[in-house]
Amino acid sequence: MPTAVTYPGVYIEEVPSGVRTIVGVPTSITAFVGFARRGPVDDPSRIQSWGDYDRRFGGLSQTSTLSYAVQQFFANGGADAIVVRVVHREGAGAASTATLTLGAGNKRLVLAAASPGEWANGLRVRIEGGDDVREAEPGENADQLFNLRVHDPASGTREDFLNLNVASSDEVIAVAEQSQLIRVTALGIGTSTAVTRRPPDPHGPADPGVDPLDPPEGVTGTFTAFTANGDDGADGTQAADDLIGSDADKEGIYALRDADIFNMLCIPPVTRDGTLDVTAIIGPAAKLCAEERAFLIVDPPDDWDDVAEARDNVDDYAIANRRNAAIYFPRINGPDPLAPGTTGTFPPCGAVAGLIARTDGERGVWKAPAGQDATLAGVSALSVALTDGENGQLNPLGINCLRTFEGVGHVVWGARTLDGADRNASEWKYVPIRRLALYIEESLYRGTRWAVFEPNDEPLWSQLRLNIGSFMHDLFRQGAFQGASPREAYFVKCDKETTTQSDRDKGIVNVLVGFAPLKPAEFVVLKISQIAGEREV
Repeated sequence: MPTAVTYPGVYIEEVPSGVRTIVGVPTSITAFVGFARRGPVDDPSRIQSWGDYDRRFGGLSQTSTLSYAVQQFFANGGADAIVVRVVHREGAGAASTATLTLGAGNKRLVLAAASPGEWANGLRVRIEGGDDVREAEPGENADQLFNLRVHDPASGTREDFLNLNVASSDEVIAVAEQSQLIRVTALGIGTSTAVTRRPPDPHGPADPGVDPLDPPEGVTGTFTAFTANGDDGADGTQAADDLIGSDADKEGIYALRDADIFNMLCIPPVTRDGTLDVTAIIGPAAKLCAEERAFLIVDPPDDWDDVAEARDNVDDYAIANRRNAAIYFPRINGPDPLAPGTTGTFPPCGAVAGLIARTDGERGVWKAPAGQDATLAGVSALSVALTDGENGQLNPLGINCLRTFEGVGHVVWGARTLDGADRNASEWKYVPIRRLALYIEESLYRGTRWAVFEPNDEPLWSQLRLNIGSFMHDLFRQGAFQGASPREAYFVKCDKETTTQSDRDKGIVNVLVGFAPLKPAEFVVLKISQIAGEREV
């Protein structure tokens, strides 16, 4: 408020400039939805490396196409992902459990796996108490302390929780909440059938053939294995309903409603040779992407094993909201780390999403993620080798081809949305144009919230023009638009023409933003002529 002028002198008053910087949102946070070996269920988990996935979701698994897609995403330049693990909801069992006895007081410690599924049925756990606790704080009663050690033999993951206090149930439960493997469900008086074993010497040589939590018979420490209660449900089969889930309950893809933002969505087929149903899965996923201003990467069906199959069946993907999706053909071949010396065939969505993220970082969201620089890492071959002529049949239909070029490698050689067939004449024909529009929409949506409930008149309109215009000008300077000048590249209009008196009476302010997008040069035509005749001397 204005400074009250009461005495002769100089007054200083800071006047707000009215400039509110609009910060561009991220462009390549990729959401993955599918079946993982372990991890939280229907909970969007942010990860930023393959190591994060390995720790939280159990690493690569032959039965998890999701795990391979995420690995290929990071291998191709992806840096930020959200993973939603789903399980088969019909018949999915509760988490495995284990019960151990703590010391002479006969306290009973009940553990459960951190997430449901068969993965935890082989978990091993050991407690050490009394003299075996070597790191007690001075003054603590060692008889009240114990160490808890957990081992997942399938993945090799080990976790150690030291100096837990038998007398503090809350402390034990809180510490175990940090675990990727277990949760403490009870700590009280009772009995246990756990086998008594002698803990191994932590400083002795390791025997690779022996479980580190299964030492020889002895007289101290307590060891047990988890019960086989965990169940992946219905003999391991999965259904489309598991991937889609319930919007009301935020299950499956709708768990992403709780994510702050995601820009791309990948849903790998349940099996490597599987295909996602267009009506049951692809359609709802594209609709979610349209609502969340995201982009869907679609894998080709497994039976698209030649050009004719792709050409004749692409109309199956003529879904609503197809402007927010793109399909890439064919599938990719590459080494399988779980089967050394062999090559597997994989859906390409993870590798393509990583390549798009890499392109965004190097060139910007307005650059088509295709061309000779759009090489795919970890790919040894393509399941179908395409010629220029075959590529020419598929590109006009909106199918983005993966190609192999000598001296270059395996590359993405197409940049069209599923609405990009020539016959559609869509303004959203190209992937970079659609993704740039989504980026601008989301950035302005978040960057203009301050205007809600402000007086709807010229001062507000001028601030909106200034702030949005500054954001668009920054994009122009980065080369995001066509045009040699800002006037040719974009416009921002917010005045009494866009916001009429009727709009103001309803509490509405309208801002009109337009831009001239850069369209990728799909076809480069060279005209070569030869000059005939004698040269004058």
